Amino acid sequence: MSIFYRLATGALRILSPEDAHQAGLLGLRLGLGPQQSQADDPRLQVRVAGLDLPNPVGLAAGFDKNAEAPDALLRAGFGFVECGAVTPRPQAGNAKPRVFRLTEDRAVINRMGFNNAGLDAFRARLDARKHRAGIVGVNLGANKDSTDRAEDYAIALAQLDGLAGFFTINISSPNTPGLRNLQSADALDDLLGRVAEVRLAQAVGKAPTFLKVAPDIEEAEIDRMVAAVRTYQLDGIIVSNTTLARPESLQNIHAGEAGGLSGRPLFERSTHMLKLFRQAAGPDLPLIGVGGIENAETAWAKIRAGANAIQLYSALVYAGPGLVQDIKAGLLERLQAEGFGSISEAVGTG
Repeated sequence: MSIFYRLATGALRILSPEDAHQAGLLGLRLGLGPQQSQADDPRLQVRVAGLDLPNPVGLAAGFDKNAEAPDALLRAGFGFVECGAVTPRPQAGNAKPRVFRLTEDRAVINRMGFNNAGLDAFRARLDARKHRAGIVGVNLGANKDSTDRAEDYAIALAQLDGLAGFFTINISSPNTPGLRNLQSADALDDLLGRVAEVRLAQAVGKAPTFLKVAPDIEEAEIDRMVAAVRTYQLDGIIVSNTTLARPESLQNIHAGEAGGLSGRPLFERSTHMLKLFRQAAGPDLPLIGVGGIENAETAWAKIRAGANAIQLYSALVYAGPGLVQDIKAGLLERLQAEGFGSISEAVGTG
């Protein structure tokens, strides 16, 4: 990463976490972000649920909530970008402060609460870029005050028909009260049944749809969730979201703040859950690994644990936008060192 971006990353950390995030997003919109100058090495190419990705390193949802800068993020070198979460109606989210850096722990706690500008604004931005190259996915959420949250997902899925490279059914955020209840058996069946109806009726069925799960679910629930994904013909699972757990190793004064914990402390638990999901799903169901990825070593561990592709976000707070290039370079070194000809050959071999 150039000295400019290292200095910019350090300068942003002077701001509050949420102000720094907004400043970074503005910089991307203004064209100030890094731009990859050449195509990725073919060995990094992966095919996930029918999506041809130039590399397996994606940006997780939460950074670009309103689809304001997906193309700038793709130009920075990400293999795919997930925008959102978007809800049918605009909402302000939870009261500030609602994001906390845990610098000593290389972690973040957030309780944003699906703050976003709503479906109409989101759809307009996706429509404006629909003929551009690059895979841009959409993370779907539900309004906090919704009386029928399953319907919120169905509405957004239908309204964004044909505008996204993929969709994610996010029922695992800890910051909307009761949202994780949608992971229970009956609620999940109702939700995925409605999603399946929309996909059957609309061209949106052509876009892969993933279920995003929490790292805090009981391990005994994994088989049931994999079975539900297969029953309702979703295309894969994203493992995982932030955690409500607070490891004893946390040192920062903000460790007790409410919200979802992400970053380094999430790596061990999320990777363990990823392995269990791969064991339950077998080799063919696409899995995207998320949680605690901060360098090539942790990215490689996710792939060896069973991830066909990976996503990161929190590590960018500390490492800056050059991290994606560092990870890709490190993955190529590991392919060479361990005798794999491609990323896909290494999936699940750990």
